[in-house]
Amino acid sequence: MRRISRRTLLTAGSVAVTAAAAGLYLRENRGPAQVMPTAPAGDERLTQEHSEARGRTVDFYTAVPDGYGDGRGLPVCLILHGGSKRPADFAGLGLGRFLTEAVQRGAAPFVLAGATGDQLAWKPHGDDDPQRMAHEEIPAWCAARDFDTTRLAAWGWSMGGSGALLLAATFPSFVRAVAAFSPAVAPGDAVFRAAPNLRPTPIGLWCGRDDNLYDNVRALPVRRAAGSYGDGNHNFAYWSTAIPAAFDFIAATLNSV
Repeated sequence: MRRISRRTLLTAGSVAVTAAAAGLYLRENRGPAQVMPTAPAGDERLTQEHSEARGRTVDFYTAVPDGYGDGRGLPVCLILHGGSKRPADFAGLGLGRFLTEAVQRGAAPFVLAGATGDQLAWKPHGDDDPQRMAHEEIPAWCAARDFDTTRLAAWGWSMGGSGALLLAATFPSFVRAVAAFSPAVAPGDAVFRAAPNLRPTPIGLWCGRDDNLYDNVRALPVRRAAGSYGDGNHNFAYWSTAIPAAFDFIAATLNSV
């Protein structure tokens, strides 16, 4: 049964976004409509949890592929959102549908889980630490739902893409893989400096050739295990075309020995 809170979901349209990484200010570009799968979402929930790391109550989103009940025992892919979307938007973006579609295509099942990090680039800012929330609290909230938090991956786009890479670099062996869409990075920033710590972690990178971040993403000193650089811009019209390959990559790494 699909369960979503009654709050109004924001549209997936173009909105201004600050990608707080290396002083990069990006705008989610207008373009064609995003891809939307026809597969049904499974158990998809938006609840609230108190985050000690952030000092506030945050939205907590989870999605289980259709046919897998409440997801008990499934591994988890953490979602680190970009500047223009929040967990309340994830159902409208079709993330639960993409997840079911991946499993119907033959990918091993897993759970999606993400919480509100606001526009802090998934880094500590004073007493507000969304990175610690992602490292400690989201897995704990998932464990309370009986998901398998011994097997974790991370996925994010724009600001969340750089945040996922930095999370994996800061806490080596915390996640089995990272999928990053158009990560908001620049030579000399925290992600570039921490890149040596990412060598043991399989990394998937996707970025559109018309994205202003394209050259920076191509310059990242990481070994790319998956991903592509296709036609597209800095928006979900492009990112939605990359989700199937990213979810296949995540499923494979979560279920590797």
